[in-house]
Amino acid sequence: MTIFIDPAQRIGTISPKLHGQFIEYLGTCINEGIWVGEDSPIPNTKGYRNDVLDALKQLKPPVLRWPGGCYADMYHWRDGIGPREERPVTFNENFGTFEREDNQFGTDEFLQLCEMIGAEPWININLLSGTVQEMKDWMEYCNRAEDTTLSRLRAANGHPEPYNVKYWGIGNEVWAGGGTMTPQTYMDEYRRFASAMPKFTQSVFETSPMYAIASGPDSNKPRESVKWTEDFFTSLSEYRQPPIHGYDMHFYNWNVSDPADTPTEFTREGWNRVISGCLELEDLIVEQAALVRSSIQRVPEPEGPLDSKLTHVDLVLGEWGNWHYSAFTAQPALKQQVTMRDAITTALTLDLLQRHCDVLTMACNAQTVNVLNSLILTEGEDMVITPNYDVFMMYQAHRGARALSIPRQDKETGVYTFASEKDGVITVDLVNASMDAATDVELLFASPVDVVSVRRLEADDPHSCNTPESPDAVRSYQVDAPAETGASHTLSLPAASVTVLTARVL
Repeated sequence: MTIFIDPAQRIGTISPKLHGQFIEYLGTCINEGIWVGEDSPIPNTKGYRNDVLDALKQLKPPVLRWPGGCYADMYHWRDGIGPREERPVTFNENFGTFEREDNQFGTDEFLQLCEMIGAEPWININLLSGTVQEMKDWMEYCNRAEDTTLSRLRAANGHPEPYNVKYWGIGNEVWAGGGTMTPQTYMDEYRRFASAMPKFTQSVFETSPMYAIASGPDSNKPRESVKWTEDFFTSLSEYRQPPIHGYDMHFYNWNVSDPADTPTEFTREGWNRVISGCLELEDLIVEQAALVRSSIQRVPEPEGPLDSKLTHVDLVLGEWGNWHYSAFTAQPALKQQVTMRDAITTALTLDLLQRHCDVLTMACNAQTVNVLNSLILTEGEDMVITPNYDVFMMYQAHRGARALSIPRQDKETGVYTFASEKDGVITVDLVNASMDAATDVELLFASPVDVVSVRRLEADDPHSCNTPESPDAVRSYQVDAPAETGASHTLSLPAASVTVLTARVL
């Protein structure tokens, strides 16, 4: 079968923020995973463990979301600033963590981590147990340039210049642990909190740099998610609209129907179930984007000449990833291994996010370290990167590129495809999602190309994973690129593999 690739057939530009990451106080994601403290025997820089820090610097996540997730709704930001020895000790009951929290990693530690790895921060405020004033003070502490008590406090804590945090989530999963709210009750709260956000401008006519993100639906509930979005925007359109820029849907690829299926022990049926499960997200994105678009069109015209009309809200995906059954009882909490099954679904998910770059602007993998769909796993002094990390690294060329319109799946071979173009270079993803069948694919370009490189991720056994004893069991590697120049190139794809080809248009 032939896959035709024409760089003139474009969908839109891929926001680098579709490759975002998420860290939360769950298990050992932050404590022990990212942060070990300056007195730790584990090599570190100012408390951040060096091995993880180096991996994140190479990854260059465009956006990093924190402190939750569910933890945000119990987090009071003042607990995590100032001299570490004076910070209060609290208790974390979040998703089976059940540990004391010493608050050694707080706002300044998070934002300085973002500076070190080149990520733009996304902070979720505490809507459930916090106050409007607490949120406003947090934003002032992070962003106020003028000489105030809060900007002086930030300077005293080591950062005289404002952090200029743009992205702020107003609540998290408010339909469940974030308050078990209805869209109407959430909108009542959202109006209060969003309206109180500082603007950090010098004129009432200037556009605020602050970006308010509303809690969108639980996309794992197909009927509820539709009703939630419809009711949310109906409430939003009543009278004047508060600041709102993003609408945050969440989706997990639940693999919980078979307790015997684990991250590393699964059958062909279990493999296929997880692969098909991740693809459900595509229809949900299309559906939610259409709902948001049609709902915005129903916002009434403002009555006064100085009132603005809400005309657009971005769709974002704040949490996504595989969630296997065993994570519920894992210790540390929600820790799970990563095999080629997870790498395949990570590649497929990134491809569908990129394919819908015309309606989706930001997304965060859940989570970066030691939790669920991890890119990095730590165990004491040991650290390994997972196959998911390799996928994100292989896909970096798509950031800021133009997504091309090609079929999602080759019907004859079953191979999933995606392509983008940037500066005359075409990057093609080829995902053979079959657990045990290799196949050949012909790529036919609209004009002759010179294949620059071919990189592949596969494993001798799809159940294999990286461990401290065998850290490179599943790693990407370079494949010999076709030597000839031309419009047609055939590749042999191993079973359960991700291949990325780059070609320069001649």
